[in-house]
Amino acid sequence: MSSMSAPGSSPNGPRPRPDFERIALLLQGGGALGSYQAGAYQALAEANLHPDWVAGISIGAINAALIAGNAPERRVEKLRAFWETVTAPPMGIPYFAGLDIKNDMQHQLVNQWRAMGTLLWGAPNFFKPRFPPPIFTPAGNPGNLSFYDVAPLKALLEQLVDFDRINSGEMRFSVGATNVRTGNFAYFDNKTHKVAAAHVMASGSLPPGFPATEIDGEFYWDGGVVSNTPLQWVLDARPRHDTLAFQVDLWSASGALPRDMIEIDVRQKDIRYSSRTRAGTDQFRKLQAVRRAAAMLLANMRPELRQTPEAEILAQEADTKVYNIIHLIYHAKNYEGASKDYEFSRRTMEEHWKTGYDDMINTLRHPEVLQRPQSADGVFTFDLARQGREETKR
Repeated sequence: MSSMSAPGSSPNGPRPRPDFERIALLLQGGGALGSYQAGAYQALAEANLHPDWVAGISIGAINAALIAGNAPERRVEKLRAFWETVTAPPMGIPYFAGLDIKNDMQHQLVNQWRAMGTLLWGAPNFFKPRFPPPIFTPAGNPGNLSFYDVAPLKALLEQLVDFDRINSGEMRFSVGATNVRTGNFAYFDNKTHKVAAAHVMASGSLPPGFPATEIDGEFYWDGGVVSNTPLQWVLDARPRHDTLAFQVDLWSASGALPRDMIEIDVRQKDIRYSSRTRAGTDQFRKLQAVRRAAAMLLANMRPELRQTPEAEILAQEADTKVYNIIHLIYHAKNYEGASKDYEFSRRTMEEHWKTGYDDMINTLRHPEVLQRPQSADGVFTFDLARQGREETKR
């Protein structure tokens, strides 16, 4: 099925809202891979599974802003507008758009050529090279120290995103960044901040390619410098709610042993930027088992014990909420190589979009994904690559 199919026409189709208090969409960083998340969101929208909370890092923050900053019926349209804009051929170079690629070797050569174009000329209305390069300029403001200028992105975000809508609180919105001075992780959340384009750009200010973003006198780098996934931020939020979380990752922690120097570079990127999502999920599951045990103990505790300071500490952590954590993890093709996160071309964007769309549809075909968990710890996790191995139906 094409990624541009009409809303409501997908095989999964619209469905009633699942029995959860909150639907969260969590978007990892990953540059040009981010159109995978846009495709996954389109499938969610067609299934009428609109999030109550969207959180993102880096390119995930941009996709999150395009979702939270538009009416439900226009979100896919705005995602499409962004991705078609930034993947237009720079300098008018067609990049073999009509080439019939017959094997992985040809595909790899074409992708590398297009990635070289991004390095030389940037991505349209997203970032452009600085002239002269920063290595030839004296020390100065951190906001100007980078190989690329991201001023075009600010204009594009303000064109496609209604920040008044984000700040209305209709949908909770969070983006993560790294404070350059302290090294601490920071979240800009519409519950605590008036969000603007600068907050979204701060989340994607990955050095040395992009400059630090100044907000209220502090400078921020990409949130992926510390953690490339917003999962922990959402799971730790108070008050707790029954949560159906769709975690859309762009890097896979698991993978094959590298066979050459290029594959070594690819593998270390995958490991670094996957941010141990599965390990975080496993740790949360263990903590949630303890919280549910504490809730059960408190419910059966004698009144005189319930008033003790120790019991009050347990009460602060006790929790009987349930959580479904649904992983979608992009698994890059061998021909994509180390440049997969900066290969901004229309052909590859469409490939990523369609893969995200198909993966989400395939995930939603499993009824347990949308059902409340019955396990003792109240946590259900699902990964299409592990638990839903059937081929995508076309």
